[in-house]
Amino acid sequence: MENKRRQARVQGAWAASTKSQASAQPAITARSHLYPTHGHTWRNREYHLSDKEFVFKEPQQVVRTTPEPRVIDKEGVYEISLSPSGVSRVCLYPGFVDLKEADWILEQLCRDIPWKQRRCVREDITYLQPRLTAWYGALPYTFSRITMEPNPHWHPVLGTLKSRIEGNTGYTFNSLLCNLYRDEKDSVDWHSDDEPSLGRCPVIASLSFGATRTFEMRKRPPLEENGDYSYVERVKIPLDHGTLLIMEGATQVDWQHRVPKEYHSREPRVNLTFRTIYPDSRGTFAEKPQ
Repeated sequence: MENKRRQARVQGAWAASTKSQASAQPAITARSHLYPTHGHTWRNREYHLSDKEFVFKEPQQVVRTTPEPRVIDKEGVYEISLSPSGVSRVCLYPGFVDLKEADWILEQLCRDIPWKQRRCVREDITYLQPRLTAWYGALPYTFSRITMEPNPHWHPVLGTLKSRIEGNTGYTFNSLLCNLYRDEKDSVDWHSDDEPSLGRCPVIASLSFGATRTFEMRKRPPLEENGDYSYVERVKIPLDHGTLLIMEGATQVDWQHRVPKEYHSREPRVNLTFRTIYPDSRGTFAEKPQ
């Protein structure tokens, strides 16, 4: 019995000691210290909202739009750009050859000119030009790794047209590239007539007969644009039956031109491009692939 009482006193002492310690020092666990309860947080802290308002600002970006092409379809002289290279100018003369005479000339040229579809080479790829061509001039004509042989025997109609253009413009020409666009599928791609054999600022006289085709021009982009033509200025010129177009000044330096394919049916068209060639040391000249 005495042993039981002694054990009870010992157990009571332990219980009393534990109870007194708990009441004296409340246990604070590491978890409760690091993560206080939500109730404690919101009841005992005061939060002050800032008077500043958040305003969303879009990042500043340069918005670029593709300019609408300028359409030139009236007779006149047009300065299309000004650059350190000089003034780029086109002169349009609709009806330079009247309709009745133009019909007769078209028939003569389609019948008598020795038209030929030639094979060109570009980047080691051989292809047929999407048009027929013929060359007149005392020097051979080399481009895209093919050479058109000299042909100093001008057709009488072509000689007459050359003299008429020279008399009306004051320019002189010694060579002629003839192009026959058989239908809407024939074309010529972007290019410039800027070869050294043509001189610094060559003058090109383009005389058209037959179906109306759109002559397109685009300005060369600045060097920092890395050849991006997306936002350059563009010009569209519908060339009608008997129309004369003169490109002069810095046009071949600052601009490119082409005759694109059409989506609708087109009758044949003959285009005559008169130019002046200056022979190099080899007695030949060359143009950029077209």
